[in-house]
Amino acid sequence: MIHVTTTCATLDDARALARAALEARLAACANVTPGIVSLFHWQGEVQEETEVALTFKTTEARRGALVALIARAHPYDLPVITWDEVAATPEAAGWCQDETGSAG
Repeated sequence: MIHVTTTCATLDDARALARAALEARLAACANVTPGIVSLFHWQGEVQEETEVALTFKTTEARRGALVALIARAHPYDLPVITWDEVAATPEAAGWCQDETGSAG
């Protein structure tokens, strides 16, 4: 199973990305966590913003298409999109594969 993560400025933006990914069957699940504080370098300065974290559960087979969808639909000029392979129970991995229609 792969976790793909990004952040959004608003809960509505995060929900829209989550729904688009789910409707396209590129993710089995999206976890939305509002109220995180992000500190980051942007345009030569350290910025601090309250953001919404968004984590998708998907498969390696769907990762590329999911990342492309996020990059295309994200309202940020430069959305930071990361992914990690995560261990999962066989049942959870099977559910993820079933929901995304993928085998890996």
